[in-house]
Amino acid sequence: MADLGSLTSGQNAALLIFAFLQADCRSSEYEEELFSLGKDLHLTRDINFNGPRKDVLDDGDLETDGHLCSCIAPADIHDIQPSPELQWPRNQAEAAAIQQVAEGLREIADQIEHNVVARATQNLSKNIFTSPSEWKDHLTQEVVRVMRQGVGLEHLPQERVMMALTLTLVKGVCEQAPRLLRTLFNTALQYVSSGRAR
Repeated sequence: MADLGSLTSGQNAALLIFAFLQADCRSSEYEEELFSLGKDLHLTRDINFNGPRKDVLDDGDLETDGHLCSCIAPADIHDIQPSPELQWPRNQAEAAAIQQVAEGLREIADQIEHNVVARATQNLSKNIFTSPSEWKDHLTQEVVRVMRQGVGLEHLPQERVMMALTLTLVKGVCEQAPRLLRTLFNTALQYVSSGRAR
């Protein structure tokens, strides 16, 4: 598996966090917030082109089928969901490493006992709502508390367990309150980039 340290800075860290948060979306509101965040951060693009097409110039040229360029987007088609695709680095090895680490982190997160994560997510959510200005501190405290308590994954690299736990807690809170996604994404990005999750 790729070195975690080289993937937790800059755009790679954002891609890693986003790839983790994107897996297994259960809520349409959460999925919409995630898609919007990905578009704003230029991490995703809508492969179904369900919105304004900024990447296509209508220069009057004909398409290969002989028709003029067009973008049909009727206002009454609200049930078609955007299909996000991550904008991976051009370097295939780097993109594969990010995907592999994100998948590995999801596997570790799956192994963490459900009740530990549920309780930690509740604690983090409660603390964030009581004092929203200290989100990064609350995240740090909850990760440290759970790691001290033990998650039963001592056989795995602990920096990956901490990263998986961090992202699992962020995802858990965001699934409960999707409107917090942007702030928690940025908090997780700062937290991961600072090396606290390693």
